[in-house]
Amino acid sequence: MPHLNKVATALSGGRAGEPGSRSPLSRLRIALTVFFALDGFMFAGWVVRIPAIKQQTGASASALGLALLGVSAGAVVTMVFTGRLCRRFGSHPVTVLCAVLLSLSIVLPPQTHSALTLGLVLLVFGAAYGGLNVAMNSAAVDLVAALRRPVISSFHAAFSLGGMIGAGLGGLVAGGLSPAVHLSLLTGLGLLVTALTGPRLLRHAAPVPERAEPERAEPDRAEPDRAEEDRAEEGAGTRKGTATVPGRLDGRTRRLVLLFGVIALCTAYGEGAMADWSALHLTQDLDATPGLAAAGYSLFALAMTAGRLSGTALLERLGQTRALVAGGVTAALGMLVGALAPTAWLALAGFAVAGLGLANIFPVAIGRAGALAGPGGVAAASTLGYGGMLLGPPAIGFLADWFTLPLALTTVALLAGAAALIGYSARNASAGPAESTRPADSARPADSARPAEPAHRPELARPADE
Repeated sequence: MPHLNKVATALSGGRAGEPGSRSPLSRLRIALTVFFALDGFMFAGWVVRIPAIKQQTGASASALGLALLGVSAGAVVTMVFTGRLCRRFGSHPVTVLCAVLLSLSIVLPPQTHSALTLGLVLLVFGAAYGGLNVAMNSAAVDLVAALRRPVISSFHAAFSLGGMIGAGLGGLVAGGLSPAVHLSLLTGLGLLVTALTGPRLLRHAAPVPERAEPERAEPDRAEPDRAEEDRAEEGAGTRKGTATVPGRLDGRTRRLVLLFGVIALCTAYGEGAMADWSALHLTQDLDATPGLAAAGYSLFALAMTAGRLSGTALLERLGQTRALVAGGVTAALGMLVGALAPTAWLALAGFAVAGLGLANIFPVAIGRAGALAGPGGVAAASTLGYGGMLLGPPAIGFLADWFTLPLALTTVALLAGAAALIGYSARNASAGPAESTRPADSARPADSARPAEPAHRPELARPADE
């Protein structure tokens, strides 16, 4: 796949003519990749033990949904403060600290015996999880800009791969180890990996990429075959650190940013539902064994990994709008099969299809919002996306109590279909409004004079879903 070639090139070092930058950046990239994989591995280890902990606490579906809200609530609240900590102390030390906290907090849920105490300890776990996602993504954004190559999705592929391995191993040990022993082992592993990899981050400051104006106008590195909407997205991304999109956004632009934020919300809702409820659906409704139930999230994570690794090729072939619509429709069909299938194996196939569909919707939505309104658009759309993660667990829980869990899971399909419909309705959003706001910004040179933006833009990343 083309993306894999780019990843391999980035791992080999920096740009030609800059041999001194090759080794430090490669070491930093490997270290960050390890932390992304560790984050996905730890989170998946917790996810596959949710059914056992539900039985241990005696919680109803709605009570469990409220308890699971603690993960999202702790993460969202902590994200604001983590950004400030990264600006003050640097993203590398904060990444290491949050990895330690995540490793220590994952052992807490098996020690609870009520939904209330479970929710309280999940606030701590969610705070560590959210802090680690913000810190390591901040470090990754700086590194991507310094490498000057679009390798950000490889980090998120590592998160998905870690989640797949964590869920798979969790399924293997679910029948023989109690949740307390299993998650205690994860604590030890997380601390060990952090102790081995953390010093590499602490020894090196975050790279400061060059973002001078002449570099953005180099015609020999432009991609002539990209769609106009992709160039608009790149234009917004490369302005980070030099000038921002003006605050005087017209009403139409604000509404379009809101639309892409809603698309992000629909995607995050589905990812959160799969993480928290897929294993329980397989065991409770389809009589799957604990090991087979764990495979639900594992297959979903594997499909997400494959979708993200092939995302660049997919976007180049279909364009952003068609890729978004196709992803939403695919995810909707997959979730309908996964929720309503009469057998566990057919449900597993549906979950895998849903993972392929959801893989690239969130990045496309955030990128389109950034093309319209720059960093402010990215922030607004991301906030709505996190709202979907916050809304998903309790909504599924209450719907499962009022109706059934399979019917509750069909809401993921409905929202994925809504994301496809909204994406199609905003198919012409990127180029027009984004270009219309640029001439008003006197602090920025006229974008119309530039033939194309370079393909190695720094990308703004969300926390690992993912």
